[in-house]
Amino acid sequence: MKNNKTVEQIIGKRIQIIRKSKGFTQQQFAEKIGLSTNYISDIERGKSSARLDKLVLIINTLGCTADDVFADVIESGYKVKSSRLSDLLEGLPKEEKEKAFAILEAFLSKSTK
Repeated sequence: MKNNKTVEQIIGKRIQIIRKSKGFTQQQFAEKIGLSTNYISDIERGKSSARLDKLVLIINTLGCTADDVFADVIESGYKVKSSRLSDLLEGLPKEEKEKAFAILEAFLSKSTK
């Protein structure tokens, strides 16, 4: 695991990042899905695990995928990470995108030798 964090902490942090990127406060999000703010806070801090039905509710309400939430804890998630990288690159201005591709190409050409 990253930095000796628990799976609960990593998943909770991903949920928090996605929630914030959608513009929800903990209170707004909790009200939207009918859960307590304390419950959401505990999940985001990794203090407790969400039951499967609640986790599905959280993912569906955030409008994200399970891959978005589990990408940092599932070791075979290279396709997900590649997709996230592709999304990040797509959002760049043309000049920045060309620079990123040049860096990536240089890195890949050295690593395949």
